[in-house]
Amino acid sequence: MKKSPLLNAEISHTIAKLGHTDQLVIADAGLPIPPSSQRIDLALTAGVPTFLQVLKVVTHEMQVERAILAGEIIEKNPQLHEALLAQLKQLEQHQGNTITLDYISHDAFKVQTEQSRAVIRSGECSPYANIILCAGVTF
Repeated sequence: MKKSPLLNAEISHTIAKLGHTDQLVIADAGLPIPPSSQRIDLALTAGVPTFLQVLKVVTHEMQVERAILAGEIIEKNPQLHEALLAQLKQLEQHQGNTITLDYISHDAFKVQTEQSRAVIRSGECSPYANIILCAGVTF
């Protein structure tokens, strides 16, 4: 049995297949998922699991070098934005690298998700609770 906190076999397999700069999306319950991306649906009900819960477990297993957010999160969901920044800061300390953070419009974000290997759908029901994680390398 695995020792890491990530028990979901589909997510673990997806992370294991990622190469440098490949993208993985963690989404709220409402983000449209492109037909070209693998859909990993974790949503059980509104708020379960939360966006931040999914992000914490996924990033425990995934090396991240860059993250992309919709700029609208700053104004429309400031509490989640602050919590997300704090979580990314902790991730940087754990990984020992700096994570580049980019903001784009929500419309551009939806287009960018078409380049992702997979979209993990959480049960989050707050606005702009989405992130694109770009895989880094551990060496």
